[in-house]
Amino acid sequence: MVSGSPKSYDKQLRIPPCLVSARNDSPMSLSSLPLSYCTNVHPGLTAEEVVHGLTNYAAPIAASFAQPLAAGLWLAKPVIDELLTSETARSNLCDALKQQGLSCYTLNAFPYGNFHSDRVKEQVYLPDWTTDDRRNYTLACVTLLSRLMPEDVEGSVSTVPLGFKSLATDPEFRQHCGGQLIRTAIGLAELKRKSRRTVRLAIEPEPCCVLETTAETLEFFEQLLLQCRSEVERQAVQEHLGVCYDICHQSVEFEDVAESIQSLVTAGIRINKVHITNAIEVQNPGDNPAALAALAQYVEPRYLHQTFAKSATGTTCQIDLDQTLCESPSDEFRTADCWRVHFHVPVDRESLGPLGTTRADLVRALAAVATLDYAPHLEVETYTWEVLPSGEKPDLVTGFSRELIATHELLNGLN
Repeated sequence: MVSGSPKSYDKQLRIPPCLVSARNDSPMSLSSLPLSYCTNVHPGLTAEEVVHGLTNYAAPIAASFAQPLAAGLWLAKPVIDELLTSETARSNLCDALKQQGLSCYTLNAFPYGNFHSDRVKEQVYLPDWTTDDRRNYTLACVTLLSRLMPEDVEGSVSTVPLGFKSLATDPEFRQHCGGQLIRTAIGLAELKRKSRRTVRLAIEPEPCCVLETTAETLEFFEQLLLQCRSEVERQAVQEHLGVCYDICHQSVEFEDVAESIQSLVTAGIRINKVHITNAIEVQNPGDNPAALAALAQYVEPRYLHQTFAKSATGTTCQIDLDQTLCESPSDEFRTADCWRVHFHVPVDRESLGPLGTTRADLVRALAAVATLDYAPHLEVETYTWEVLPSGEKPDLVTGFSRELIATHELLNGLN
Protein backbone atom coordinates (compact mmCIF):
# COMPACT_ATOMS: atom_id res chain seq x y z
CA MET A 1 0.00 0.00 0.00
CA VAL A 2 1.88 3.06 -1.20
CA SER A 3 -0.16 6.18 -0.92
CA GLY A 4 -0.74 9.09 1.40
CA SER A 5 -0.31 12.79 1.73
CA PRO A 6 3.16 14.31 1.43
CA LYS A 7 2.11 16.77 4.13
CA SER A 8 2.00 14.10 6.84
CA TYR A 9 5.49 15.18 7.97
CA ASP A 10 4.10 18.42 9.36
CA LYS A 11 1.61 16.52 11.50
CA GLN A 12 3.77 13.75 12.88
CA LEU A 13 7.50 14.48 12.64
CA ARG A 14 9.40 17.34 14.16
CA ILE A 15 13.03 18.38 13.82
CA PRO A 16 14.89 17.30 16.98
CA PRO A 17 15.43 20.31 19.30
CA CYS A 18 19.16 19.56 19.61
CA LEU A 19 19.56 19.90 15.85
CA VAL A 20 17.50 23.08 15.76
CA SER A 21 19.89 24.58 18.30
CA ALA A 22 22.91 23.47 16.29
CA ARG A 23 21.38 24.97 13.17
CA ASN A 24 20.84 28.33 14.80
CA ASP A 25 24.48 28.47 15.87
CA SER A 26 25.91 27.44 12.48
CA PRO A 27 25.73 28.76 8.93
CA MET A 28 22.91 27.26 6.90
CA SER A 29 24.21 25.15 4.06
CA LEU A 30 21.34 23.32 2.37
CA SER A 31 21.96 23.49 -1.35
CA SER A 32 20.31 26.33 -3.23
CA LEU A 33 20.48 24.32 -6.45
CA PRO A 34 17.25 22.76 -7.76
CA LEU A 35 16.38 19.56 -5.95
CA SER A 36 17.55 16.59 -8.01
CA TYR A 37 15.76 13.34 -8.69
CA CYS A 38 17.74 10.30 -9.75
CA THR A 39 16.75 8.89 -13.13
CA ASN A 40 17.94 5.37 -12.33
CA VAL A 41 14.23 4.75 -11.72
CA HIS A 42 13.84 4.76 -15.53
CA PRO A 43 15.26 2.06 -17.84
CA GLY A 44 17.78 3.32 -20.37
CA LEU A 45 20.51 1.49 -22.28
CA THR A 46 20.64 3.89 -25.22
CA ALA A 47 20.74 7.67 -25.42
CA GLU A 48 17.33 7.57 -27.12
CA GLU A 49 15.86 5.64 -24.17
CA VAL A 50 17.30 8.19 -21.73
CA VAL A 51 15.70 11.04 -23.70
CA HIS A 52 12.45 9.07 -23.73
CA GLY A 53 12.57 8.88 -19.92
CA LEU A 54 13.08 12.62 -19.65
CA THR A 55 10.24 13.37 -22.04
CA ASN A 56 7.70 10.87 -20.73
CA TYR A 57 8.47 10.95 -17.02
CA ALA A 58 10.70 13.85 -16.00
CA ALA A 59 8.60 16.41 -17.84
CA PRO A 60 5.26 15.55 -16.16
CA ILE A 61 7.01 15.09 -12.80
CA ALA A 62 8.51 18.57 -13.13
CA ALA A 63 5.14 20.02 -14.11
CA SER A 64 3.45 18.42 -11.09
CA PHE A 65 6.26 19.44 -8.75
CA ALA A 66 6.02 23.04 -9.97
CA GLN A 67 9.45 23.93 -8.59
CA PRO A 68 12.88 24.05 -10.25
CA LEU A 69 14.05 20.46 -10.77
CA ALA A 70 17.32 18.81 -11.73
CA ALA A 71 17.79 15.44 -13.37
CA GLY A 72 20.39 13.30 -11.61
CA LEU A 73 21.14 11.21 -14.66
CA TRP A 74 22.02 7.53 -14.52
CA LEU A 75 23.89 6.76 -17.73
CA ALA A 76 24.97 3.13 -18.15
CA LYS A 77 28.28 2.32 -19.81
CA PRO A 78 26.84 1.91 -23.34
CA VAL A 79 24.98 5.21 -23.00
CA ILE A 80 28.10 7.07 -21.89
CA ASP A 81 30.04 5.60 -24.81
CA GLU A 82 27.32 6.69 -27.22
CA LEU A 83 27.07 10.20 -25.80
CA LEU A 84 30.82 10.80 -25.91
CA THR A 85 31.21 9.55 -29.49
CA SER A 86 28.02 10.89 -31.08
CA GLU A 87 27.55 14.63 -31.27
CA THR A 88 23.97 14.04 -32.39
CA ALA A 89 23.14 11.90 -29.35
CA ARG A 90 24.75 14.43 -27.04
CA SER A 91 22.89 17.31 -28.68
CA ASN A 92 19.59 15.46 -28.37
CA LEU A 93 20.17 14.92 -24.66
CA CYS A 94 21.06 18.57 -24.09
CA ASP A 95 17.99 19.64 -26.06
CA ALA A 96 15.74 17.34 -24.01
CA LEU A 97 17.05 18.76 -20.75
CA LYS A 98 16.59 22.31 -21.98
CA GLN A 99 13.10 21.69 -23.38
CA GLN A 100 11.93 20.17 -20.09
CA GLY A 101 13.52 22.96 -18.06
CA LEU A 102 15.81 20.51 -16.24
CA SER A 103 19.32 21.23 -15.05
CA CYS A 104 21.93 18.53 -14.45
CA TYR A 105 24.77 18.85 -11.96
CA THR A 106 25.12 15.27 -10.70
CA LEU A 107 25.33 11.79 -12.21
CA ASN A 108 24.77 8.37 -10.69
CA ALA A 109 27.66 6.19 -11.89
CA PHE A 110 26.92 3.38 -9.43
CA PRO A 111 25.16 0.95 -11.85
CA TYR A 112 27.57 0.23 -14.73
CA GLY A 113 25.27 -2.08 -16.70
CA ASN A 114 21.54 -2.72 -17.00
CA PHE A 115 19.94 -1.61 -13.73
CA HIS A 116 16.56 -2.88 -14.90
CA SER A 117 17.41 -6.44 -15.91
CA ASP A 118 15.40 -9.31 -14.43
CA ARG A 119 18.10 -9.90 -11.81
CA VAL A 120 20.49 -7.17 -10.66
CA LYS A 121 21.28 -8.11 -7.02
CA GLU A 122 25.05 -8.21 -6.24
CA GLN A 123 25.96 -7.70 -9.93
CA VAL A 124 25.31 -3.97 -9.48
CA TYR A 125 28.67 -3.67 -7.66
CA LEU A 126 30.61 -4.91 -10.69
CA PRO A 127 33.02 -3.91 -12.02
CA ASP A 128 34.48 -2.95 -8.66
CA TRP A 129 37.06 -0.29 -7.89
CA THR A 130 40.04 -2.61 -8.36
CA THR A 131 39.47 -2.44 -12.12
CA ASP A 132 40.40 -0.08 -14.91
CA ASP A 133 36.87 -0.53 -16.26
CA ARG A 134 35.33 1.15 -13.19
CA ARG A 135 37.84 4.02 -13.23
CA ASN A 136 37.50 4.62 -16.98
CA TYR A 137 33.70 4.54 -16.84
CA THR A 138 33.67 6.98 -13.92
CA LEU A 139 36.00 9.43 -15.64
CA ALA A 140 33.89 9.18 -18.79
CA CYS A 141 30.86 10.15 -16.69
CA VAL A 142 32.85 13.06 -15.28
CA THR A 143 33.77 14.23 -18.78
CA LEU A 144 30.16 14.22 -19.90
CA LEU A 145 28.91 15.93 -16.74
CA SER A 146 31.46 18.70 -17.17
CA ARG A 147 29.75 19.47 -20.51
CA LEU A 148 26.20 19.25 -19.16
CA MET A 149 26.32 21.11 -15.85
CA PRO A 150 25.57 24.84 -15.65
CA GLU A 151 28.32 27.44 -15.55
CA ASP A 152 29.66 28.29 -12.10
CA VAL A 153 28.19 25.10 -10.61
CA GLU A 154 30.26 22.27 -9.20
CA GLY A 155 29.36 18.70 -10.13
CA SER A 156 29.28 15.34 -8.38
CA VAL A 157 29.34 11.73 -9.50
CA SER A 158 28.30 8.96 -7.10
CA THR A 159 29.85 5.51 -7.25
CA VAL A 160 29.99 2.06 -5.67
CA PRO A 161 31.45 1.56 -2.14
CA LEU A 162 34.51 -0.16 -3.64
CA GLY A 163 32.73 -3.49 -4.10
CA PHE A 164 30.56 -6.15 -2.49
CA LYS A 165 32.12 -7.73 0.61
CA SER A 166 31.50 -11.36 -0.29
CA LEU A 167 33.08 -10.80 -3.72
CA ALA A 168 36.11 -8.86 -2.42
CA THR A 169 38.30 -11.87 -1.63
CA ASP A 170 41.72 -10.41 -2.49
CA PRO A 171 43.60 -9.46 0.75
CA GLU A 172 44.87 -6.36 -1.06
CA PHE A 173 41.42 -5.39 -2.34
CA ARG A 174 41.19 -2.03 -0.57
CA GLN A 175 44.73 -1.07 -1.51
CA HIS A 176 44.03 -1.84 -5.17
CA CYS A 177 40.88 0.26 -4.95
CA GLY A 178 42.90 3.04 -3.37
CA GLY A 179 45.30 3.07 -6.30
CA GLN A 180 42.47 3.41 -8.81
CA LEU A 181 40.78 6.13 -6.76
CA ILE A 182 43.99 8.14 -6.47
CA ARG A 183 44.38 8.00 -10.25
CA THR A 184 40.75 9.13 -10.54
CA ALA A 185 41.39 12.05 -8.18
CA ILE A 186 44.34 13.12 -10.30
CA GLY A 187 42.07 13.01 -13.34
CA LEU A 188 39.52 15.22 -11.59
CA ALA A 189 42.24 17.68 -10.59
CA GLU A 190 43.48 17.77 -14.19
CA LEU A 191 39.95 18.48 -15.42
CA LYS A 192 39.72 21.42 -13.04
CA ARG A 193 43.11 22.74 -14.15
CA LYS A 194 42.26 22.56 -17.85
CA SER A 195 38.59 23.52 -17.85
CA ARG A 196 38.06 25.24 -14.50
CA ARG A 197 35.21 22.78 -13.94
CA THR A 198 35.07 21.08 -10.54
CA VAL A 199 33.54 17.61 -10.38
CA ARG A 200 33.83 15.57 -7.20
CA LEU A 201 33.51 11.82 -6.71
CA ALA A 202 31.04 10.61 -4.08
CA ILE A 203 31.64 7.07 -2.78
CA GLU A 204 28.34 5.66 -1.49
CA PRO A 205 28.57 3.32 1.55
CA GLU A 206 25.96 0.58 1.47
CA PRO A 207 25.03 -2.40 3.67
CA CYS A 208 27.09 -5.57 3.07
CA CYS A 209 29.59 -3.73 0.88
CA VAL A 210 33.32 -3.19 1.46
CA LEU A 211 32.40 0.23 2.81
CA GLU A 212 29.12 -0.14 4.67
CA THR A 213 29.53 1.48 8.08
CA THR A 214 30.71 4.97 8.89
CA ALA A 215 33.63 3.46 10.85
CA GLU A 216 34.78 1.52 7.77
CA THR A 217 34.50 4.65 5.66
CA LEU A 218 36.58 6.68 8.11
CA GLU A 219 39.26 3.99 8.20
CA PHE A 220 39.41 3.71 4.41
CA PHE A 221 39.82 7.44 3.83
CA GLU A 222 42.55 7.56 6.46
CA GLN A 223 44.41 4.75 4.72
CA LEU A 224 43.79 6.32 1.31
CA LEU A 225 45.66 9.46 2.33
CA LEU A 226 48.52 7.34 3.66
CA GLN A 227 48.62 5.53 0.32
CA CYS A 228 49.24 8.79 -1.56
CA ARG A 229 52.84 9.02 -2.75
CA SER A 230 53.05 12.79 -3.11
CA GLU A 231 51.50 16.00 -1.88
CA VAL A 232 49.91 16.43 -5.32
CA GLU A 233 48.08 13.12 -4.91
CA ARG A 234 47.07 13.95 -1.35
CA GLN A 235 45.63 17.33 -2.35
CA ALA A 236 43.74 15.79 -5.27
CA VAL A 237 42.18 13.17 -2.97
CA GLN A 238 41.26 15.69 -0.28
CA GLU A 239 39.68 18.11 -2.74
CA HIS A 240 37.91 15.72 -5.10
CA LEU A 241 37.02 12.51 -3.23
CA GLY A 242 34.29 12.24 -0.64
CA VAL A 243 31.09 10.35 0.05
CA CYS A 244 27.55 10.12 -1.17
CA TYR A 245 25.59 9.89 2.06
CA ASP A 246 22.59 7.68 1.32
CA ILE A 247 20.49 8.24 4.42
CA CYS A 248 18.59 4.97 4.50
CA HIS A 249 21.81 2.95 4.07
CA GLN A 250 23.10 4.14 7.42
CA SER A 251 19.64 3.85 8.95
CA VAL A 252 19.47 0.19 7.94
CA GLU A 253 22.78 -0.27 9.76
CA PHE A 254 21.09 1.19 12.88
CA GLU A 255 23.62 4.02 13.00
CA ASP A 256 22.81 7.36 14.59
CA VAL A 257 22.73 9.37 11.37
CA ALA A 258 23.46 12.73 13.00
CA GLU A 259 26.52 11.30 14.79
CA SER A 260 27.58 9.55 11.58
CA ILE A 261 27.51 12.81 9.63
CA GLN A 262 29.39 14.64 12.37
CA SER A 263 32.11 11.98 12.45
CA LEU A 264 32.68 12.38 8.70
CA VAL A 265 32.92 16.14 9.14
CA THR A 266 35.35 15.80 12.06
CA ALA A 267 37.56 13.51 9.95
CA GLY A 268 37.60 16.03 7.10
CA ILE A 269 35.72 13.74 4.71
CA ARG A 270 33.52 15.82 2.46
CA ILE A 271 29.90 14.80 1.86
CA ASN A 272 29.63 15.61 -1.83
CA LYS A 273 26.09 14.33 -2.28
CA VAL A 274 23.16 13.26 -0.12
CA HIS A 275 20.70 10.64 -1.32
CA ILE A 276 17.37 11.41 0.33
CA THR A 277 16.04 7.89 0.88
CA ASN A 278 13.68 5.93 3.09
CA ALA A 279 13.74 2.24 4.10
CA ILE A 280 11.35 -0.28 5.68
CA GLU A 281 11.21 -0.80 9.44
CA VAL A 282 9.47 -3.58 11.40
CA GLN A 283 8.99 -3.09 15.14
CA ASN A 284 8.69 -6.16 17.41
CA PRO A 285 8.73 -8.66 14.53
CA GLY A 286 8.18 -11.68 16.76
CA ASP A 287 4.81 -10.31 17.87
CA ASN A 288 3.87 -8.62 14.61
CA PRO A 289 2.54 -11.23 12.13
CA ALA A 290 0.66 -8.60 10.14
CA ALA A 291 3.89 -6.69 9.50
CA LEU A 292 5.77 -9.85 8.45
CA ALA A 293 2.95 -10.79 6.09
CA ALA A 294 3.11 -7.30 4.59
CA LEU A 295 6.91 -7.48 4.37
CA ALA A 296 6.67 -10.72 2.39
CA GLN A 297 5.04 -8.70 -0.41
CA TYR A 298 8.34 -6.84 -0.83
CA VAL A 299 10.33 -9.97 -1.67
CA GLU A 300 11.27 -9.61 -5.32
CA PRO A 301 13.93 -10.97 -7.70
CA ARG A 302 15.60 -7.83 -9.10
CA TYR A 303 17.33 -5.83 -6.36
CA LEU A 304 19.24 -6.74 -3.22
CA HIS A 305 17.38 -5.98 0.02
CA GLN A 306 19.84 -6.36 2.88
CA THR A 307 17.95 -6.96 6.12
CA PHE A 308 19.25 -6.09 9.59
CA ALA A 309 17.85 -7.04 12.99
CA LYS A 310 18.67 -5.21 16.21
CA SER A 311 18.36 -6.55 19.74
CA ALA A 312 19.88 -5.77 23.13
CA THR A 313 22.88 -7.94 22.24
CA GLY A 314 23.67 -6.28 18.92
CA THR A 315 22.74 -6.50 15.25
CA THR A 316 22.65 -9.33 12.75
CA CYS A 317 22.23 -9.27 8.99
CA GLN A 318 20.79 -11.37 6.20
CA ILE A 319 22.13 -10.42 2.78
CA ASP A 320 18.72 -10.48 1.06
CA LEU A 321 15.09 -10.43 2.09
CA ASP A 322 13.29 -13.69 1.30
CA GLN A 323 10.08 -15.52 2.03
CA THR A 324 11.69 -17.80 4.61
CA LEU A 325 12.78 -14.84 6.72
CA CYS A 326 9.25 -13.42 6.66
CA GLU A 327 7.46 -16.73 7.33
CA SER A 328 9.81 -18.53 9.72
CA PRO A 329 12.61 -16.26 10.91
CA SER A 330 15.52 -17.64 12.91
CA ASP A 331 15.49 -17.08 16.67
CA GLU A 332 18.00 -14.28 16.24
CA PHE A 333 15.60 -12.40 13.95
CA ARG A 334 12.36 -13.48 15.65
CA THR A 335 13.42 -12.18 19.07
CA ALA A 336 14.90 -8.93 17.77
CA ASP A 337 13.40 -5.59 18.77
CA CYS A 338 13.44 -4.19 15.25
CA TRP A 339 14.24 -5.04 11.62
CA ARG A 340 15.29 -2.63 8.94
CA VAL A 341 15.28 -3.55 5.27
CA HIS A 342 17.25 -1.92 2.46
CA PHE A 343 14.26 -1.40 0.20
CA HIS A 344 13.94 2.18 -1.01
CA VAL A 345 10.34 3.18 -0.35
CA PRO A 346 8.73 6.56 -1.07
CA VAL A 347 10.39 9.24 1.03
CA ASP A 348 7.09 10.89 1.99
CA ARG A 349 5.86 7.77 3.78
CA GLU A 350 6.08 7.27 7.54
CA SER A 351 4.28 3.96 7.33
CA LEU A 352 3.22 1.38 4.75
CA GLY A 353 0.21 -0.32 6.25
CA PRO A 354 1.54 -2.29 9.27
CA LEU A 355 5.13 -1.54 8.27
CA GLY A 356 7.09 1.45 9.51
CA THR A 357 9.80 3.39 7.68
CA THR A 358 13.02 5.20 8.58
CA ARG A 359 11.69 8.64 7.62
CA ALA A 360 12.48 9.99 11.09
CA ASP A 361 16.16 9.37 10.32
CA LEU A 362 15.73 11.14 6.98
CA VAL A 363 14.59 14.25 8.87
CA ARG A 364 17.44 13.97 11.40
CA ALA A 365 20.06 13.54 8.69
CA LEU A 366 18.92 16.54 6.66
CA ALA A 367 18.84 18.65 9.82
CA ALA A 368 22.45 17.60 10.47
CA VAL A 369 23.45 18.40 6.88
CA ALA A 370 21.98 21.87 7.35
CA THR A 371 24.64 22.60 10.00
CA LEU A 372 27.56 22.04 7.61
CA ASP A 373 29.59 24.98 6.33
CA TYR A 374 29.22 23.77 2.74
CA ALA A 375 26.24 22.52 0.73
CA PRO A 376 26.18 18.90 -0.49
CA HIS A 377 24.06 18.13 -3.52
CA LEU A 378 20.59 16.86 -2.56
CA GLU A 379 18.87 14.13 -4.55
CA VAL A 380 15.79 11.95 -4.06
CA GLU A 381 16.67 8.39 -5.07
CA THR A 382 13.76 5.95 -5.05
CA TYR A 383 14.69 3.53 -7.82
CA THR A 384 12.27 0.77 -6.80
CA TRP A 385 8.95 2.03 -8.19
CA GLU A 386 8.78 -0.82 -10.71
CA VAL A 387 9.13 -3.50 -8.00
CA LEU A 388 6.99 -1.99 -5.23
CA PRO A 389 4.01 -4.19 -4.30
CA SER A 390 0.84 -3.52 -6.26
CA GLY A 391 -2.45 -2.46 -4.76
CA GLU A 392 -2.92 1.24 -4.19
CA LYS A 393 0.55 2.14 -5.43
CA PRO A 394 0.23 5.34 -7.48
CA ASP A 395 1.74 5.61 -10.94
CA LEU A 396 5.37 6.68 -11.07
CA VAL A 397 4.69 10.30 -12.01
CA THR A 398 2.15 10.77 -9.22
CA GLY A 399 4.28 8.95 -6.66
CA PHE A 400 7.55 10.68 -7.48
CA SER A 401 5.83 14.06 -7.54
CA ARG A 402 4.56 13.42 -4.01
CA GLU A 403 8.08 12.55 -2.91
CA LEU A 404 9.51 15.75 -4.34
CA ILE A 405 6.75 17.94 -2.89
CA ALA A 406 7.20 16.40 0.56
CA THR A 407 10.98 16.81 0.35
CA HIS A 408 10.66 20.42 -0.78
CA GLU A 409 8.40 21.16 2.19
CA LEU A 410 10.82 19.46 4.55
CA LEU A 411 13.80 21.39 3.21
CA ASN A 412 11.88 24.65 3.49
CA GLY A 413 11.18 23.80 7.11
CA LEU A 414 14.91 23.42 7.72
CA ASN A 415 15.75 26.79 6.19
